Amino acid sequence: MLRPFFVLLSLALVYSGVLAQDKIYRCGNEYTNTPPQGGAAKCTVIGPSSLTVLPAVRVPQQSAAQVPRSDAQRSKDADVRFILETELRKAQARQAELLKEYNNGEPEKMGAEARNYQKYADRVAEMKASIQRNDADIASIQREIARLSASAGR
Repeated sequence: MLRPFFVLLSLALVYSGVLAQDKIYRCGNEYTNTPPQGGAAKCTVIGPSSLTVLPAVRVPQQSAAQVPRSDAQRSKDADVRFILETELRKAQARQAELLKEYNNGEPEKMGAEARNYQKYADRVAEMKASIQRNDADIASIQREIARLSASAGR
């Protein structure tokens, strides 16, 4: 006699747990229980039973002392360093060339630029932008070399 009561009670508890869950919306690759605002987002309502949530797994990180570097890896690092240093020298030579041509913002006028100041101003602006891009390239290569040097100490 008590058995049907417990079965009904357990079914009621399970059913109430399902009803207590909020609606879940899928908006692209994002899942949320907050209803989307307006019609901007293409969201669909999905049932709580079709969504499985897994806890995140922490992977222990190895310290630098625990990661041995093989001879092959050291050789690859040396090759990468050589290539980066070569690229750095090329970029620095290009920078010196650009700065010389730029002449502190007053490069020599060429052809029609003597009569058309706008052409001259456009060329000067392009030269300045090239110098800034090349400077950013140099900084990027130097950061990469520094990162490589830091990882080589392992």
